[in-house]
Amino acid sequence: MSTSTTRTTSPPGSAKTEPDAVTPTTGPLTQDDVVTRSSARHALALARLGGAVVFLWPFADKLLGLGYATPRERAWLAGAAPAQGYLEHGVQGPLAGTFTAMAGPVTDWLFMLGLLGVGLALLLGIGLRVAAVSGALLFGMLWLSQWPFAAGSNNPVVDQHVLVVLLLVVLATTLAGDTWGLGRRWAALPLVRRAPWLR
Repeated sequence: MSTSTTRTTSPPGSAKTEPDAVTPTTGPLTQDDVVTRSSARHALALARLGGAVVFLWPFADKLLGLGYATPRERAWLAGAAPAQGYLEHGVQGPLAGTFTAMAGPVTDWLFMLGLLGVGLALLLGIGLRVAAVSGALLFGMLWLSQWPFAAGSNNPVVDQHVLVVLLLVVLATTLAGDTWGLGRRWAALPLVRRAPWLR
């Protein structure tokens, strides 16, 4: 098998130039390769940190009962169920029966671990692909449990749940954990290099 090289032709009177050699990259893809403007990388980092608060705040409020959405006596540490009450009494629409049937201690654990896991991934800038899938599943189910297609809905197509899902997709695909996060170090780990879906 033979390989061919291409050369560029220069105008008369100018020095001959050869195209830059393509050197193979030895490290993992970074955000600098995907997002070329530093201001855009910083904006994505701010969006990532804001997204972390979206998940970590309700986790802390439901765990400790900070007195905002969850009073102290209804905190998880006080013996209350962070997800069961909502699934039994707060869901709407034709899927209400399905969501109510899911209520139980396992659902509480999955809900709280989902909030914590996605929130920490966004805060640290690691595992954003897994966080995007997990967060999209969690917020997608919350979106369906409110049944936004019903009359009187604020927006039957795009509400805050859908916006969070879209944000997670953008953060994962732009490698937003590399700026102000541990994304680069995480991507260099042998396990992550062997399994890029952990990126």
